[in-house]
Parts: sequence; structure tokens; C-alpha cells
Amino acid sequence: MSLVKWNPWREIEDVFDRNIKRVPSRLSDLGFATSEDWTPKVDISETDKEFIIKAELPEVKREDVKVTVDKGVLTICGERKQEREEEGKTFHRVERYYGSFTRSFTLPENVDESKVDASYKDGMLNLKIEKTEEAKPTSIEVEIK
Repeated sequence: MSLVKWNPWREIEDVFDRNIKRVPSRLSDLGFATSEDWTPKVDISETDKEFIIKAELPEVKREDVKVTVDKGVLTICGERKQEREEEGKTFHRVERYYGSFTRSFTLPENVDESKVDASYKDGMLNLKIEKTEEAKPTSIEVEIK
């Protein structure tokens, strides 16, 4: 059996390492909603003629949503406003997220940025982005001399 020299700093590090794993890494793990957590969920699909983006925006008013396309990037931004505190009303748990959100998507080269159709109904934003004709590669035969 060999003797090992006691190092108090190593013991402190071990205690710290064992206990730091018990601390939640995010405020949301403690039950607090943070702005980084509020990003609407989206589905992106494609047909022969268009790309379709569906974004869930429950309790977001149409006038609080903005969609832009700039240099090949489609951006959806907006805000879900929190209920005002009412007198005589006590909240026991708040799990839904509130505040501003932004989602950005790089569009492929084969879309027409000027032809984006947006509709909004029942908290669902539907975007349809029309495709353009893809440039067909041309084949040129080169004569070898």
C-alpha cells in the first residue's frame, strides 16, 4: 500500500465538481421563463412549386407579427404579450413564454423572394414561397485537338 500526499485543493475541486452537477444550467430549469426560450415552432415542407413554412404563434395578434425577406434570409419576428396582473388574481404557476421572438431561415437560390404569400389564422402563420425555374446546366462538347 502506498501513501498519497493529501492535497486540500484537490478535495475542494472534487466537492465542487460533485455539487455543480446539481445546479440547473438554465433559469428555465428552475421554473423561470427566459426570453431565450420563446421561439415559435415551425414546420418547413416543399412541393414541386413552392416551399411552405408553418409557424405556431398562439395568442400572438396578427399586427404583432412581421415577416421580411432580405438578401436570401426570411425572418419572422413578433411579440407575445403577457397578461396584465389583475387585482385579486394570484398566479401559482406561469409556464408559457412571453416577449419578443425572432426566427430566421436562409432561403435556397431557387426561390422568388418577391413572391412570398403569407396568411394568418387561429395562431398559425402560413408562408408559401414560390420556386423559380432552376438554371439547367448546359452541356458543351469540347473538341480535343
